[in-house]
Amino acid sequence: MSSPKRNRARILTASGLKKLREQIRSHEVEANAGFKYTLERLGELTGLDPETVKNVLDCKGSDKRTIARCFESFGLVLAESDHIPAAQATTTADPNFVGRDEAIADLDTLVSRNAKVIVIQARGGVGKTTLARKYLQQSFGSFLEFPIAKETKDIASIEGLLEEKLRQLGEEPGREFLVSLDRLKRKLQAERIGILIDNLEPALDSAGKFIEAHRRYVELLRVLSDPTVQSITLITSRERLREADVTVQHYSLRSLDVQAWSQFFQSRSINTDTPALATLHDAYGGNAKAMDIISGVVLEDFSGDVEAYWRANQDDLFIERDLEDLVAKQFDRLQRHEPDAYKLLCRMGCYRYQDVPSVPIEGLFCLLWDVPEHRRRRVIKSLQDRSLIDFEDGFFWLHPAVREESITRLRVSEDWEVGNHKAAEFWTNSIAVVDTAKDALRAFEAYFHYLDICDYEKAGNVVAFGRYSNRSQKIQSLGSSLIKFGVWQALIFEIKRIVSYISPSYCLSNLYRILSSAYLLTGNTKEAIQCSEKSGDIAKVCLSGLDTDTGRSEIDSKLRMLYKISLMNISLCKILLWELEEAEKITKKLLEDKENNRPLYECSVLAFLHSCSGRENEAIFFADKAHFLLSDQTQEFDIWNLSYGAIFLGLAYKNVKNFKKASEVYHQAITLTEQTTYFSHVKAKALAGLAEIHRESQEFEIVLLYLSQAIRILEFVGAKPELAEAHYQFGLTYQAMQANKESDENFQKAIRLFSEMEAPKQVERVRKSMQSSQ
Repeated sequence: MSSPKRNRARILTASGLKKLREQIRSHEVEANAGFKYTLERLGELTGLDPETVKNVLDCKGSDKRTIARCFESFGLVLAESDHIPAAQATTTADPNFVGRDEAIADLDTLVSRNAKVIVIQARGGVGKTTLARKYLQQSFGSFLEFPIAKETKDIASIEGLLEEKLRQLGEEPGREFLVSLDRLKRKLQAERIGILIDNLEPALDSAGKFIEAHRRYVELLRVLSDPTVQSITLITSRERLREADVTVQHYSLRSLDVQAWSQFFQSRSINTDTPALATLHDAYGGNAKAMDIISGVVLEDFSGDVEAYWRANQDDLFIERDLEDLVAKQFDRLQRHEPDAYKLLCRMGCYRYQDVPSVPIEGLFCLLWDVPEHRRRRVIKSLQDRSLIDFEDGFFWLHPAVREESITRLRVSEDWEVGNHKAAEFWTNSIAVVDTAKDALRAFEAYFHYLDICDYEKAGNVVAFGRYSNRSQKIQSLGSSLIKFGVWQALIFEIKRIVSYISPSYCLSNLYRILSSAYLLTGNTKEAIQCSEKSGDIAKVCLSGLDTDTGRSEIDSKLRMLYKISLMNISLCKILLWELEEAEKITKKLLEDKENNRPLYECSVLAFLHSCSGRENEAIFFADKAHFLLSDQTQEFDIWNLSYGAIFLGLAYKNVKNFKKASEVYHQAITLTEQTTYFSHVKAKALAGLAEIHRESQEFEIVLLYLSQAIRILEFVGAKPELAEAHYQFGLTYQAMQANKESDENFQKAIRLFSEMEAPKQVERVRKSMQSSQ
């Protein structure tokens, strides 16, 4: 058995990095007219891949031979004191993280005193986020991040954000907010997890309370501050949080001292033996981001000479400056001296850096539409060297203060619309296949760009646009993919924002169809019906306006399918509300369609409806027809038709006492739905159906087992209509067992859930069953 490989990665020490940087700088002065080498040129000089050279200079871990080659390429010999094993690197070894030992110790003290939520408060650029990330990495290795938007208008609903974070933790979100919140609490009670809520202030009003539209964030903080959770939550904010109902510890983060500035400048091979450094430190109040930007400008534009930078800017430094002043000044300087870099920096403000926190380099290339391709990397490098953009592992983002200046300038420029169009096209073109929630969320970013420029038609098309899924091996709309990945609440909110601005079209009909599906899954049956009706009406209007002389077109077929789906969804909703006569009328209308030669769903539903009203012969006729279609291997049905067809067929066979066939199709439904959590509520319906069969023969132990499994699934996914029905079946079972107390408890639960659904006929059905035992 071979021994495990040792980790041979090494990084440069501060002195080693300084030595190499100084030698490279000297080489640039002598051989490159003082201009900085690009990464590509450094790769040529060392014979290494440019990214490998970058890793060496960024202290990200490389083998000793690679580091030695970098030294030798510039006439240096690698000494033992120049490098250390990467595994030995601590927080303080990071040359970009200086002067925070005391802050780390302060946070440790607060945690030791059982603080669960700590608000790190300071003005912009002091280093709140950097400290929080380092602390959580040091304490937990990895952590969960709840990103608050850079602007109030972009703040994500807590419902949608919670759905996403539960999935990251391997948990299925509930269809109701409080269910999801309870699920998060149980996870945090069971596991030690670090949490970061970054940049809170856009969600706060002038009194330090959450703005009205996002009051539910208070509920999240109540869970995070609960004494029973094992998590530690760090919140960064420029403003103080003043919510009386939430227990938090505030920690006021001080700016860096001049020694920290000196250490940082030295790590970048800048001479600090000058009073100019202390003057700059005082002028910017020790601000960490100001330190980062100034060091980049000193290296890039003043050949590493702090004195020269100070002389050029001393007239502005008689009073303490804000970070925002420095950022604005750098924008102005770029505009004068590097207009292409200036335009890119402004255009980068169009990205949200929220659900998708960083952008690959291709997302920057697309914003350089007026710059020749061979110059684009150089433009990006110019911003990197000036520390005006943040980057890691090929992905880029903006500091909040920089992004604020970027988007302010972009909004008043002629690039606002073009930039958002280019960014939207980038996201759309870069995600051709949607197989994961990450894919879906990246594709969804295009929607927000079109929304920002009020192009609602294109925003709607993003959601309605079909993309291929390897998992289902079919093309489906992005909206349907988001639903399958549990992004219900955010999708409902966003579609509702735009539908009133979109003219009647296939896109609008499809948006209402998607909205109907999301409402149905969250138990809002009445809203689901309304949206399905709108979807069908729009499809009919569009069909009537098509030129019938040109033959059946693709859009004609799509609109007809949307009309059919709208009727199917309405019939399903009517059954859930127990409005069976209306459901029958709609289903018969579907069956009258001459082109419908595979009516699995329709025949199954009609078999069920006939069986409910005692029309046994009609029920058996439609059930046998549906059973043939379900068993026909040559027929291809989507999982929706197959699963719901099997459920209603099973119910019909049970009602006409054909328990063998009922059991067969229920088991078939379970097999069909085990491949995806999206249809787990259908699996629960099948389990409840099997329970009904066993209740007929008074096998109560098996009945209770099946119903308990169904309840667990339905509570987990938050499927209110199915959960209400399961409690009703529990009530009937306990009634048959003459356990009156348990029976009444479950009947009351069913009544409560059906009442929340506004389903009076279902409530009446339960009450009649209760009275039959009295």
